[in-house]
Amino acid sequence: MDFSKKLKQLRLLLGCTQTQMADLLGITARGYRNYELGAREPELSVLIKLADHFNVSLDELVGRQFPKDSLMDSK
Repeated sequence: MDFSKKLKQLRLLLGCTQTQMADLLGITARGYRNYELGAREPELSVLIKLADHFNVSLDELVGRQFPKDSLMDSK
């Protein structure tokens, strides 16, 4: 799942509106909508706020999965 879809899914699970999320992040509602539409990508500091708010890892938030032959497997 890509970031924009995951973001919307998490927001809906918490029962938040786009305006509430924008207020949390200190951005406009239109700016937040652009994240969910995939028209813009947030800066790292915004991604961290979102991950903290949703209580998920940054990897989970952005839909990142480690391949089987990743460096994580060599430990």
